[in-house]
Amino acid sequence: MPLETARKEDLARPVTTPGSLERGIDILLALSAAPRPVSLAQLCRSTGLPKSTAHRILGVLCARELVRRVGTGYLPGRQLETMAGIARGRIPGSRRVVLPYLLCLQETTRQTVNLAVPAGLEARYVERLYDHDRVRSRSDGTDLAPLHCTATGKALLAFDPGLREELLGRGGFERLTRRTITGQAALERELAQVRRYGVAYAQEEYTEGVSCVAAPVFGPGGGVCMSVGVAAPATSAPLARLGLTVRGAAQAITAALVAA
Repeated sequence: MPLETARKEDLARPVTTPGSLERGIDILLALSAAPRPVSLAQLCRSTGLPKSTAHRILGVLCARELVRRVGTGYLPGRQLETMAGIARGRIPGSRRVVLPYLLCLQETTRQTVNLAVPAGLEARYVERLYDHDRVRSRSDGTDLAPLHCTATGKALLAFDPGLREELLGRGGFERLTRRTITGQAALERELAQVRRYGVAYAQEEYTEGVSCVAAPVFGPGGGVCMSVGVAAPATSAPLARLGLTVRGAAQAITAALVAA
């Protein structure tokens, strides 16, 4: 067939509507750009998809863990985060800036050092440095932990109003140990103390026998982007002394990120 004839036939061919793959990609792109859970109505407005179509595709994406349901909204799923290597709040290129401070903190405390970012309503540990005599935690193997009962999670919650509103709107929280805070008012009081002193504590709230201290790390824009924490046996040195060390490391990391 002559080239000119083929071009004319291509121009005359009707434009087809997007298929399920294209629509699914549109949904994933809309979710990846959103800092908080997106409702079905918001997704329909941003993608132009009918509600029934969007709901059907979301069901498939949730089943494959590419999307997950959070309350009445949706966020990127764990499978997508793992494939893309993303975690909300992590500043691109920050590892080379942050890692030396984490190593110094681990050498100073001789305890487990964690760097966490928000991932939905959980803290995702994107860096973990262990000592030879490490403490064991529920998060081992998953690198995910609830925000309400971990020091790193509380440090993120205290300084992120949107994240805090989203979590507190759920009311009660899961009890994982006898010390877990499960009431909204009690958690709000504790987060106020975190904002006042710049240090968060979790004393056997997530894992029996493990206490943690964490402090927020702020990005160039001024918002909290990560939290750095230390996990130690509950019988170890006083947490207040450890808190000063962790807060100092977090402040140094913040200064380095702003200057980078």
